[in-house]
Amino acid sequence: MKKLIAVVDDELDILQLVTFHLQKAGYRTNAFSDPTPFLESLKKERPDLIILDLMLPDIDGIEICKMLKQNSTYAVIPIIILTARTEEFDRVLGLEIGADDYVTKPFSPRELMARVKAVLRRSHRSAEHEELHIGARLHINRQKHAVTIDAEPVNLTATEFKLLSILAEKPGHVFSRQQLLDQLWGEDKIVIARTIDVHIKNLRTKLGAYGSNIKNVRGFGYKLDT
Repeated sequence: MKKLIAVVDDELDILQLVTFHLQKAGYRTNAFSDPTPFLESLKKERPDLIILDLMLPDIDGIEICKMLKQNSTYAVIPIIILTARTEEFDRVLGLEIGADDYVTKPFSPRELMARVKAVLRRSHRSAEHEELHIGARLHINRQKHAVTIDAEPVNLTATEFKLLSILAEKPGHVFSRQQLLDQLWGEDKIVIARTIDVHIKNLRTKLGAYGSNIKNVRGFGYKLDT
């Protein structure tokens, strides 16, 4: 079945433009100009990706993103934020609340489609049939795309899960920020090194006591000690 992408934007011309190009690229779409029916629709069918505007009526995109990423049912759905805001603060904020990518208006439909394909590719990349372990209590199941501590699930975004898996594959190995960026996004987009720092910060917080196992190598990057 074709992948389903939900688009939420109160500018009807943008909504029509995005859905047109998504359908042309072979995706199914659900389009919403209001966040309330969008949130209701999640109960009926979970999309494979959400393209979310920040400036929405009643409840803004930031709050919606927070709500979804804090919900174990929806946290794994990748989100691309689409907005006219261009300040670095907003870019960093988008990452901190769990968004997987950030596209500013005006945008090239061709660029947006490339971002969509890239996010879906890394979010649905074939999982390896194996488990990774950090100490005795933290387990990573790559087949089920799940992380648990003492058998309790840890809700990670798709990017956070991939980042943790990369570090856990080679415990003790020091990855530069650029190496991590390359493994996460390849040549799909140009991102700043701060992107990795924000995801690491979020990951440490969610892992609780195990967050301290992710070590910063000053001026270079990160490693995972077990």
